[in-house]
Amino acid sequence: MDADANPVTPAQYRVTGLPTMNLYYKGEVVRSIVGVRPKSAILTELSEHTA
Repeated sequence: MDADANPVTPAQYRVTGLPTMNLYYKGEVVRSIVGVRPKSAILTELSEHTA
């Protein structure tokens, strides 16, 4: 999403920095990853939330 062109939506989701990746479970944010990270670091953080 272009946060500059759509400032309301990031504000609704409390996005404070870009890039931001939010992981939702049953409509609730369970993990928020902010900032540039290597793919391996993102996969490690997401693996904590897989069954």
